[in-house]
Amino acid sequence: MYLALQQFINGATLGAVYGLIAIGYTMVYGIIGMINFAHGEVFMISAFIAISGFTLMTALGVTSVPLTLVVVLFLTILFTSAYGWAVERVAYRPLRGASRLAPLISAIGVSIFLQNFVQLSQGARVKALAPVITGGIEVAGNGESAVYLSYVQILIVATTFLLMGGFTWLITRTAFGRQQRACEQDRTMTGFLGINVARTISLTFMLGAGLAAISGTMVTLYYGVVDFSIGFLVGVKAFTAAVLGGIGSLPGAMLGGLLIGLIESFWGSYFSAEYKDVATFAILILVLVVRPCGLLGRPEVEKV
Repeated sequence: MYLALQQFINGATLGAVYGLIAIGYTMVYGIIGMINFAHGEVFMISAFIAISGFTLMTALGVTSVPLTLVVVLFLTILFTSAYGWAVERVAYRPLRGASRLAPLISAIGVSIFLQNFVQLSQGARVKALAPVITGGIEVAGNGESAVYLSYVQILIVATTFLLMGGFTWLITRTAFGRQQRACEQDRTMTGFLGINVARTISLTFMLGAGLAAISGTMVTLYYGVVDFSIGFLVGVKAFTAAVLGGIGSLPGAMLGGLLIGLIESFWGSYFSAEYKDVATFAILILVLVVRPCGLLGRPEVEKV
């Protein structure tokens, strides 16, 4: 009983991270109809920026945890959004009129470039961070069987759901959200109506990168270690979450992330941890067999 509750907390925390990154995939797919396969590396870069920010604040003698978090988050979002903008300008904008395969290959090339760039500039060794937020609460049990909820886990889950609500409001209730949905339906007609399509797409990439930046900061706080290879696996898991929940659906991306986090947590606890990825992708296949558009996705209807 206590073990299951603890694994649920751990899985929900991991799923929240996957969900935030999956929203970035979903936003980009919704507006250009393609997957940004460099998004995982953008997340990886944000983790390195975050760990550099925490190290800098420590070197400056800043002891206030809230101030440190605010400053590091601001710097991480700022620089990571710039990377997101650069990916769109380099990998997608020049190929906007090309076949769908060309931007895909370009994004994979950018992904490989970013991974090797970080490896050469930061080194191949794992970079560690001393705990910034410590402590937590016991929600059930006592002693060795106690169910523990750390303050970092509370911060990750609360931040994720606040951002989920904020981005849902942004997409459904604001002028920028209407521009995004217009670009999704017909970019040519949207341009005729006076909307700057190129700027809307760039801002969408930057918003997705900003979400990856927050995820990278949370992962750095939670695990305390980063390396140049984390982007690939996390990116694949987040992409899987987006597909599982329904690519193009923000709530679906979050639901898919939570499901994958819970599957990994429970499978690693009760079965062999070596096969948790197999279990995740097997469940994805089963869901897509029953619902090809994902759990919350809607089938595309092409009007002729």
